[in-house]
Amino acid sequence: MEVRKLSAAIGAELLGIDLTHDLASATVAQIRRAWLAHCVIFFRDQALSEAQFMRFAQTLGVPVEYPFVKGLPDFPCITPVVKLEHERANFGGIWHSDTTYLEAPPMGTLLIAREVPPAGGDTLFANQYLAYEMLSDGLKQTLAGLVGVASSANADVSKTREDRVKTDGRDDAQQEYSAEHPVVRTHPETGRQALYVNVGHTAKFKGWTVEESAPLLKFLFKHQIQPELTCRFNWRPGSIALWDNRCTQHYPLNDYHGYRRVMHRITLAGDRPR
Repeated sequence: MEVRKLSAAIGAELLGIDLTHDLASATVAQIRRAWLAHCVIFFRDQALSEAQFMRFAQTLGVPVEYPFVKGLPDFPCITPVVKLEHERANFGGIWHSDTTYLEAPPMGTLLIAREVPPAGGDTLFANQYLAYEMLSDGLKQTLAGLVGVASSANADVSKTREDRVKTDGRDDAQQEYSAEHPVVRTHPETGRQALYVNVGHTAKFKGWTVEESAPLLKFLFKHQIQPELTCRFNWRPGSIALWDNRCTQHYPLNDYHGYRRVMHRITLAGDRPR
């Protein structure tokens, strides 16, 4: 297996692996080490069926269902991430960590490309370990005692799922999910600290008003996605991304109006952030 970094800050492509076959435990361990080291890893030209995609996900963790949109009929933990030719909003089209409004957000996410536009539709990823480490000691001390309140109802992100909720919404979905998590979380596997707020879901700090929280959150939201912390991935059919939701944010670009983009997503169960 060859590991090829995408940028200095985050991301690596893993070459020489065929995910259509069952993987040896040693190979799975190599993949996990690369994932933990680079925060997001990528595979190319993987012609996986839904069953093969699910089997690969199960070697890494426990797949869980997405709360707002139905999964595939035979694979409820595989969520279609679709933008159709006539639609203007793309699913999750804002910087975020996945479903941080849940008490135990997913530890990781896998995304495989099924159909892509002729150009556009790339995804950006940002390293939240480095985002935290670049802060001043004074600000780190301030953030150490803060808890963020995350909500699924933030307007900028909720509108990005409206098209899919209309066509494939779950009947049992709540109107709003909300959870409280430390602003700086400690990764349970690496022991490193990462900034854990995001513009998509973090509404305020616990014990603060929305207005009081806004200036500091605005600074953090801008700080944590600066270009030096990011990589950019260009999709082809059969491309797979696996990102660590505990220390990574992502942003799918919405620059392909008039074209169709179809992806399949699996999220892996995580623990309560600490």
